[in-house]
Amino acid sequence: MSLIQPKTALISLSDKTNLKEIVDFLIEKDVKMLSTGGTYKAIKEITDSVIEVSEFTGFEEMMDGRVKTLHPKIHAGILARRDSDMDILKERGYETIDLVIVNLYPFKETIQEDCAFEEAIEKIDIGGPTMIRAAAKNFKDVVVVTDPKDYEEVMSEWDNNDGISFESRKKLSQKVFSIMADYNKSIASYLSEGGHGLHDYSFQKSTSLRYGENPHQSATLFTFDNLTKKNIANAEIIQGKELSYNNIVDADAAWECVREFDNPACVIVKHANPCGVAESDSIFIAYDLAYKTDPTSAFGGIIAFNKIIDHKTAKEVNSRQFVEVVIAPGYEDGAVEEFSNKKNIRILKVDIKQDNLYPGTIKKVSGGILFQDDDLKGVRIEDLKCVTKRQPSENEIQDLMFAWKVAKFVKSNAIVYVKNKQTIGIGAGQMSRVISAEIANLKAKEEGLEVIGSAMASDAFFPFRDGIDKAASSGIASIIQPGGSVKDEEVIAAADENNIAMLFTGTRHFRH
Repeated sequence: MSLIQPKTALISLSDKTNLKEIVDFLIEKDVKMLSTGGTYKAIKEITDSVIEVSEFTGFEEMMDGRVKTLHPKIHAGILARRDSDMDILKERGYETIDLVIVNLYPFKETIQEDCAFEEAIEKIDIGGPTMIRAAAKNFKDVVVVTDPKDYEEVMSEWDNNDGISFESRKKLSQKVFSIMADYNKSIASYLSEGGHGLHDYSFQKSTSLRYGENPHQSATLFTFDNLTKKNIANAEIIQGKELSYNNIVDADAAWECVREFDNPACVIVKHANPCGVAESDSIFIAYDLAYKTDPTSAFGGIIAFNKIIDHKTAKEVNSRQFVEVVIAPGYEDGAVEEFSNKKNIRILKVDIKQDNLYPGTIKKVSGGILFQDDDLKGVRIEDLKCVTKRQPSENEIQDLMFAWKVAKFVKSNAIVYVKNKQTIGIGAGQMSRVISAEIANLKAKEEGLEVIGSAMASDAFFPFRDGIDKAASSGIASIIQPGGSVKDEEVIAAADENNIAMLFTGTRHFRH
């Protein structure tokens, strides 16, 4: 197919990045420029060689700019087939438009800022989509550019080849329909009053991974479209080897858990389960306490912090253990320099505030997909119900709340022992809740951590009193659990017999 050397360009931009560069280039190529509104004013500051669309069409814009490019002279100029429609175009006194440089009102960006409904509706672009769809449909004769990032490539090809090729026009056309699919989907989702379903998800391939959970499995990382924050999937990688599939899964588990805490906190994850969690007055102490929960499991683990890492903490991590990944919202210069002494450690910088454009959880099953809402249920102290004769002390309540937050991120059946906002034993992923409790107790004993007087969290209710009796024999002083078992009275009686304070949350946190 032949090259196109555009003679008339229509320019209407919400994102005016690199506007001067493209305008100067079009002037050099002696291209006639048509424009509207704010874009016209911006181009006018660069050159007088621009014609306002209303002057071109003879039709004044109306309804506060809602109607300005929706005119036959514009769309006939874009849609005219150069091999069959030129006579009718000439008969009407119209001319061809062979370059459309347009991007859309920022609808997604607007609704992310908790704007009023009326403001969001006004950001639904009508003229822009109509122009770029028309140009994309007629890519045989028209060049359409919707992204300032494409200016350089278009200008370079035009210069080097004396025009834009059919292949490039087709590629730019395809980009239009991809943009429009995402744009329309975001509007439909917004008008469904915020309800997200599986159909709302929009991804782009990020990178091919070395392999999946095992070397014989291939794997790919996809990121959500339109991310504005640094999340796990698009984290800033400061140093280290390529992330593996398991690294990413474990990093996500660690990061989601550590974000639950307001004060300096550290979470160490091994095989998708927290093996040590602590909250303290400093990142250094939080790491020290989290590590001491289970130093054996911490070896080769993933460590997440919710505050900026200082040099002292980085040096301690390096001196104590082998670590696969470190995640934090920031690093002091000294910390980065310290970690660079072990060049294979992956150091990720991730924003505490995360994008949540597509909430929900997806899991593949045989013959289908399971989709559910994210587990965002929080429990406030005022929501707790004390069901035992003994009320927990203030310190016990703080430990119980801490333990409950951790239990949410431990695989079921989950039992978490806590003392002074430090996990001292974690039992995960067992078929029996009692066995999980025994594992938590074993972990504490292995590290010489005192269980007597500790708080215990269970992610689901106790079906029998044996779990409470086991806790009592270990020295547990207080328990937090959902409640709701048909044997609740038996379980409460067991707690009272052992002088254990027990709180019901009324909600569970299964994690499979």
